[in-house]
Amino acid sequence: MDADESLSAMPERGLTPDQAIADLRGSDPGARYYAAWWLGRFRVKDPEAIASLVAALRDTVDRSPDGGYPLRRNAARALGKLEEVSAVPALLDCLDCEDFYVREAAAQSLGTLGDRRAVAPLMALLAGGMAAAQPIPGCPHLAQPYDATLEALGMLGATEAVPLIKPFLAHPLALVQYAAARALYQLTGEDDYGDRLVAALGGDQLQLRRAALADLGAIGYLPAAAAIAETLAENSLKLIALKGLLEAELQRHPGLSPAAVQVMQLMDGLL
Repeated sequence: MDADESLSAMPERGLTPDQAIADLRGSDPGARYYAAWWLGRFRVKDPEAIASLVAALRDTVDRSPDGGYPLRRNAARALGKLEEVSAVPALLDCLDCEDFYVREAAAQSLGTLGDRRAVAPLMALLAGGMAAAQPIPGCPHLAQPYDATLEALGMLGATEAVPLIKPFLAHPLALVQYAAARALYQLTGEDDYGDRLVAALGGDQLQLRRAALADLGAIGYLPAAAAIAETLAENSLKLIALKGLLEAELQRHPGLSPAAVQVMQLMDGLL
């Protein structure tokens, strides 16, 4: 469970936007951490909230025992949820942070924000290609947040990154392979990449099936509809993925096309 999920599972304190902003600017590390999450969770687009979150991206006080910056991570996630494009320069600076998880959160938010100023810096994280992207013995993560970076490049429509992304289809970690397939489908529209994710729905590990469901929903890969409905995973996750397919189909063909009706019928069958 990541930090965002653990916080969302906690009882919500009765904050107001003004209180959350005051807490974020305060000195209590726990209150500041929670306030950054709260402002993103409840989409508080107040200018003072945004300014406080951007300032939190430069915080040097809140350090974890391993040297990371928990507050920066939450602030980066929150700014993505707030769809705050003015935060792009500060998030780009976070791509150079020594904390892997700050870089990961920044990459995810930059993908969400859709500002192409992020393309070149994100591509730089792929420098060294597969040779630099191998697992590090004794380390819980890779040298860079490759899966988040690949997904962000796909969301940004960075077709110039396709040659850099393709080698990651052969990465030793399945999640990185999925991220590459997801991005390449978004950038090329070629079904082969979507079909790779459909094949992953039949894998042995539930965690990986869940990841493939999320990726297929994110790219709206319509040919995956039946396979999604039959995947050995929670119905709630299958419904979220099918919702992504339905939304994509409605964007392509406003109104109830036969394909949209099929997806809705599959969703009904899971309820």
